[in-house]
Amino acid sequence: MKTLDGILVVSLEQAVAAPYCSLRLAEAGARVIKIERKEGDFARYYDKDVKGNSAYFVWLNRGKESLVIDIKNIDDMKLLKKIISNADIYIQNLAPGAAERAGLGSKEMRVLNKKLITCDISGYGQNGPYRDMKAYDLLVQAETGLCSVTGTEEEEGRVGVSVCDIACGMNAHASILQALYNREKTGKGKGIEVSLFDGMADWMNVPYLQTVYGKRSVKRVGLSHPSIAPYGAFKSKCGKRILISIQNEREWVQLCSSVLMLEHLVKDKRFNKPTNRVKNRKELDRIISIEFLKFDKDILLKRLRDQKIACGVLNSIQDLEQHPQLRKVKCLIGNDEIELIASPSIIIGEENYIGEVPDIGSNSEDIRIEFNGE
Repeated sequence: MKTLDGILVVSLEQAVAAPYCSLRLAEAGARVIKIERKEGDFARYYDKDVKGNSAYFVWLNRGKESLVIDIKNIDDMKLLKKIISNADIYIQNLAPGAAERAGLGSKEMRVLNKKLITCDISGYGQNGPYRDMKAYDLLVQAETGLCSVTGTEEEEGRVGVSVCDIACGMNAHASILQALYNREKTGKGKGIEVSLFDGMADWMNVPYLQTVYGKRSVKRVGLSHPSIAPYGAFKSKCGKRILISIQNEREWVQLCSSVLMLEHLVKDKRFNKPTNRVKNRKELDRIISIEFLKFDKDILLKRLRDQKIACGVLNSIQDLEQHPQLRKVKCLIGNDEIELIASPSIIIGEENYIGEVPDIGSNSEDIRIEFNGE
């Protein structure tokens, strides 16, 4: 039995943030009815990489049911409201105000169903001067200052995955679980509002506090660290780059004496204190680079791990596919079974969930019969 068995979720969703949230609920055993327009969630068409399906859609929608609804159709709206009146959770990520104009606003749905937990997901929030601005992931990365601390010294960069969407989905998921727990005590539902901007702004607290209170200018340092040295990627003889992170003086001594075999560096006045190493980072990185190029990756990794020095390999996606630590889960696309990366949470005693990726409206007929008696 799954934790959320018996929980019904209705999600008027598209793209990434809301589907990420409802996916986590589905993985925990909730029944998730995904509401789609006739042409389907536009994330279905981002690419055709997985058996003709979008990688985004496959990742975020396994284990859900798809119901096609025309919100301008009176009978369809009656059906949808009937389903919501029987639901535990209602999620929507339409543009602010759109659900209300359609007669599906969260406040109205909580009046319809006193035990309902509603979650409104938006780009910048339900209020404020940016309320009606379009808010795609990269735009929010830029607006929150994330791009300003990402990239190289020469140029800003984008985080290569949809971190603003994912952070928002995670926040929505956590808040819904909190509301479910509250409902167990009170018997009443709650309204939740989360946004991409708020989620990523929260993640920016460290550079924010350093700037506002530390009066420092946080600089981009690529694969290095603004406050620690040595901390970065160094090429090995075989071409693979290895990242190292020296966090304390014990590790610094071990790096010099047992990895680099340059024990004299320990007391070198340029590098004998953390602040001196940061001050002379370029020269220190040059010395380490010369030594790392003398040895293949495996030799360096053994030395580093033997000395309990934090290290990692700068992997490609092809390397990730073969990574010994990577957990995978199976899911179905029609009659085809594929593997994708598993959920990050392991619930002891519960098996990995094998769900099917729904076609547009693949569950419409059964759901209509169930709730309308047709």
